[in-house]
Amino acid sequence: MLPISSRSGEMTSFLNALFTATSATCVTGLVVFDTVTHWSVFGQAVILLLIQIGGMGVVTITVLAAVISGKKIGLMQRSTMQEAISAPKVGGIIRLTSFILKATVIIELTGALLMLPVFWKDFGPGKGIWYALFHSISAFCNAGFDLMGNAQPFSSLTAYAGNGYINVIIMSLIVIGGIGFITWDDIRHKGLHFRNYRLQSKMILITTAVLILIPFLFFYFKEFGSPVWGDLSSKDKAIAAMFQSVTPRTAGFNTVDLNLFSEAGRTIVILLMLIGGSPGSTAGGMKTTTVAVLTMTLFAVFKRKEDTECFGRRVEGDTIKYAASILLMYSALSILGGIVISCVENLPMLTCLFETASAIGTVGLTLGITSQLGVVSRIILIILMFLGRVGCLTLVFAAFSGTQRNISRYPKEKITVG
Repeated sequence: MLPISSRSGEMTSFLNALFTATSATCVTGLVVFDTVTHWSVFGQAVILLLIQIGGMGVVTITVLAAVISGKKIGLMQRSTMQEAISAPKVGGIIRLTSFILKATVIIELTGALLMLPVFWKDFGPGKGIWYALFHSISAFCNAGFDLMGNAQPFSSLTAYAGNGYINVIIMSLIVIGGIGFITWDDIRHKGLHFRNYRLQSKMILITTAVLILIPFLFFYFKEFGSPVWGDLSSKDKAIAAMFQSVTPRTAGFNTVDLNLFSEAGRTIVILLMLIGGSPGSTAGGMKTTTVAVLTMTLFAVFKRKEDTECFGRRVEGDTIKYAASILLMYSALSILGGIVISCVENLPMLTCLFETASAIGTVGLTLGITSQLGVVSRIILIILMFLGRVGCLTLVFAAFSGTQRNISRYPKEKITVG
């Protein structure tokens, strides 16, 4: 809210500052002001710091601070850290955290150095360095904040739609940040021996590949096959299709005007936004493993199998229940939020659903209505962004943590479904 944070030198209202801070900390990317035209360099630095903390996770940053200060990390803190990064066991959690932090710094700096020549040429040395670092961190943390609004506010990366070099770097950072820290650890220790990976890592990598390939084919042949994109070359269409299949996975950048997409195309983007990234990553959303588990359960039902199986392993019943609950909660909250915003703002339902899915999936893509929304709608988006990053089940478990479990069980009775 401080005057030093805005370019005009005036204070930013509490609600708008809260919206921006929530969007940055929850690595969403929805904005009520264009980042580069409204916020000063100081304000941008605050946003970038919040993005880094939100992407790495508050628990990870806290453990880092404790290690640096020489404090002893107790078993309870190690257990909390295990849950935060979805580690399989408590043992070696500090070493794993150290690896995560080092890898994050190396990846973000590498991304910045790779983009630096382009941004140095376009914006000069000072801005070039800042822009390269800002967009590298924003992409790796799946935040979607950008500094490209000088020519046209809220333009995201549309100026680089035909620049395959920048597109590939941004997409690589998004995917690396979105597959999760435990998957990194598997790749580090087991190399290309995919068979030896943890079941979770196998699910994540295959689901991620499928969720990139299938939307790419749809966008390339259906969306970008439309005459409205006639000014793009075949190469540019392929790059744009690939980018639009990667970025809804909670990243929030866009290189083309999403308002030109068909309703089918927007619906697919909504589905991708709700799915999001992977557990223990910088991304939000329902998570790839949730969709993978439910898909495997669907096949198990079709084959009349008693257990859900994948890669020679049986999935626990509790995991399936959690996955179903997460799917229902994310779907219900995004639809309910979309209905309320549509009624309050008198906007098309699909447009509002796009906005709420973007918020709860911590994506940041928009059809251009965020800055025009009223107080009620912005509060709804703030709540959805918070729920999407912290996790709906996490808050439910916290709310009922003091409730005693009843060990008695009611008798069964069969219910016909379907």
